[in-house]
Amino acid sequence: MITNFDSSYVGTVDMENLGYLGTPINDRWYTPDQLAGALHKAVAYAQTMDGLGYNTFWMAEHHFQPEGTECIPNLLMMAMHLVNKTKNLKIGCGFNVVPMWHPLRLAEDYAMADILSEGRVIFGVARGYHTREVESFGNPLIDQDANREMFEEGCDVVFKAFNEEKFSHKGRFFTIPPEVPYRGYTLKEITLVPRPKTLPVECWQPIQSGSDRAFDFMAKHGMSGVIGGGSAEGGAVDRHMEGFRAAYARRGIKLEPGERLSLGFQFHIAESREKAMAEAGKYYEENMKMFGELRLVRALSEEQIAAMRDPRLAANTKLPRIEDAVAAGGFLAGTPADIIETLKAVEKRYPGLNRVSCSMALGTPLTVALEQLNRFAKEVMPAFKDTKLAVAAQ
Repeated sequence: MITNFDSSYVGTVDMENLGYLGTPINDRWYTPDQLAGALHKAVAYAQTMDGLGYNTFWMAEHHFQPEGTECIPNLLMMAMHLVNKTKNLKIGCGFNVVPMWHPLRLAEDYAMADILSEGRVIFGVARGYHTREVESFGNPLIDQDANREMFEEGCDVVFKAFNEEKFSHKGRFFTIPPEVPYRGYTLKEITLVPRPKTLPVECWQPIQSGSDRAFDFMAKHGMSGVIGGGSAEGGAVDRHMEGFRAAYARRGIKLEPGERLSLGFQFHIAESREKAMAEAGKYYEENMKMFGELRLVRALSEEQIAAMRDPRLAANTKLPRIEDAVAAGGFLAGTPADIIETLKAVEKRYPGLNRVSCSMALGTPLTVALEQLNRFAKEVMPAFKDTKLAVAAQ
């Protein structure tokens, strides 16, 4: 039963000339004031959601993007700011890119956020997907095997730091602590100070490849997973859910379909499905221009990716349209009743699912986004209110 509604924001400036025929992403360049303004937009999102019954506001960690697409470099700093600007809303790290952090620094910073926010900051981890970001910090991404190993080892260190009063670690990338003299003895173990108050730490990770190795690692650390609704194409959501459940089953934990998972959707509400798609189409296309070339949309061909860079090619190339995403189930467009119907069907299909994240496409301007968040909370979420109350009473 869906009882929690979240939304997300990746830190985007208000863009102009959107869509496949608009300004190519590599030609966008914004001033320092415009880029800084993306941070203040996060406050507007969070404060709007706080009074409307949303559970968690998720943000993404990214770096070095003068194109104005993803402009929040430190989620934990931003989360602590938002905790002090809101009353009840939880703030989610979606996600801290582990290979760009020393794991002890990440563990310390999250522990401080957990204590000072009284548990309102939610932890999240990911491997990263921008070469410009990860490689610029001196860490691997082009070498996917090394990236995976560094991510896994970093997470192992983080969870040791969270869960063990004293610990040590020796791996390929990290030796903690170094065996150095300290106050008359040789250092053999180390203690995280402070450790999180909220234990075990709730941790979320995006599900991309859906490999057994990835799922087994998540189950090892008790992680929850986020599946993007756009993965609905080709039945990937079902495959990911079954792979996730199987990994937990291998550790003796039985999960219902959808349990410990969140499904992510983009949405736009209007007076009809056709009007919603017409209004949101340019935002969807801008979103595809951003994420398509980063190979996060696996079905795209090299020809399509090239056309997203060049409006002259886009006019004559078959590119993904919002109608395709709506038909596949990843984009919720239409009246509130249309969206309720779709989410009720999702709820029925995955009985263990209790959380969805419904957000706007990357190019959506702030005024439109806040209006949409308001409408979704007032015209869609109440249809699930009785369910939420019934679960709370059990």
